[in-house]
Amino acid sequence: MAKLKLDLHNIFNKGDLIQRELEQIIDEAIERKIKTVEIIPGKGSGQLKKKVIRFLEQKHIKNKYHRIDKDSKNHGRLFVYSKF
Repeated sequence: MAKLKLDLHNIFNKGDLIQRELEQIIDEAIERKIKTVEIIPGKGSGQLKKKVIRFLEQKHIKNKYHRIDKDSKNHGRLFVYSKF
């Protein structure tokens, strides 16, 4: 199963870049018909993960995917599943 992966460790403190990267990877998944996007905000304090979830819950982004799963074994990872 093909999936895209976005590791945010290197840009954790660059808010605008994080949003751009998130939007690009979701759009790329739609274009390439890839069902799963793995996003790694890392474990840390949890602030980046909250920021990622807030971004994903915006209406214009939420329309692009089916659901989000938090990895039960690794709380520093999220999966976004596209609609198609």
